Amino acid sequence: MRISVVEGDITERQVDAIVNAANSSLLGGGGVDGAIHRAAGPELLEACRELRRTRLPAGLPVGDAVATQGFRLPARWVIHTVGPNWNAGQRDRALLASCFTQSLAVARELRAGSVAFPAISAGIYGWDRDEVAATAIEAVRSVKPGSVELIEFVLFGDATAAAFTAALHRAG
Repeated sequence: MRISVVEGDITERQVDAIVNAANSSLLGGGGVDGAIHRAAGPELLEACRELRRTRLPAGLPVGDAVATQGFRLPARWVIHTVGPNWNAGQRDRALLASCFTQSLAVARELRAGSVAFPAISAGIYGWDRDEVAATAIEAVRSVKPGSVELIEFVLFGDATAAAFTAALHRAG
């Protein structure tokens, strides 16, 4: 399994699945979540509403993951995960790691060969980007890849990309 760090727009990645740093409602929001919803088109919102009506009436729990189609995105699927909110007192590193491992479990179920992740919880949810980077790299390296041959961390901004690059180098 190859792991790479890319600075760019996750909605433009030519991968099988992109991971959405969603909120528990799955109904869109700001940051990465809003960008993915805008790029995927209104069909994504309708698919998320259907998930809420059927499988997830209380919303998606923190640390869990679920997939929808990618609709108008280059990616075939969107894997939605809810990161812990540091600002709301959700400071358990295991919950953050679960976002990455559960997203990869969903990717394996989909038989995705390539997956792009954002810096889950490093934005408005207030987690330190260095801690997110270290947790993300450790988490994805801890799981058996199955069908996943490529993991990209697609990040916004030099500082976040540098944090993930440093964490990847530290991990060997």
